Amino acid sequence: MADTAVGAKTDPAHGEDPSRRDFIYIATMAVAAGGAAAIAWPFIDQMNPSADTRALASIEFDVTKVPEGQQVVVKWRGKPLFVRNRTKAEIAKAVADDGASMKDPEKDSARVKPGKSQWLIVGGNCTHLGCVPTFGGGEYGGWFCPCHGSVYDTSGRIRKGPAPKNLVVPEYAFLSDTKVKIG
Repeated sequence: MADTAVGAKTDPAHGEDPSRRDFIYIATMAVAAGGAAAIAWPFIDQMNPSADTRALASIEFDVTKVPEGQQVVVKWRGKPLFVRNRTKAEIAKAVADDGASMKDPEKDSARVKPGKSQWLIVGGNCTHLGCVPTFGGGEYGGWFCPCHGSVYDTSGRIRKGPAPKNLVVPEYAFLSDTKVKIG
């Protein structure tokens, strides 16, 4: 059944071409959509991190401050980060252990940048409960977590203890031979 009343006439010019009324509907909808976006934007924008948080998102570090065989603890995003200048013996031991049985197998070359194998940058928190491990403990020559006995090798890979994962390697890139950007 048709909805038109008996005797009603349809305007052939009004039925297919947009009229003034259609233009007003479209304009009103466009203004309403723009107004809704203008009201919603501050709520969406407030979810972005603040400027001081973004400023701490990445740090630059001069690696010349770290002598061979030593490490520096850098604070990044409120947590410790180990920047270690490994000796040739430490690197050789880490590479030799690439095929050893590990909980979280990962090659040493995957944990360092190509051509910069002496620089190991890892998170300074044990992956078990977040304690700060110390270097030089344990039978693998790497880090030892005194809280629950997790032992990491010279590449920061978990070798023994309750920790389930290797020490975290953050995202980083060398800006030059002496400067690294972390984050």
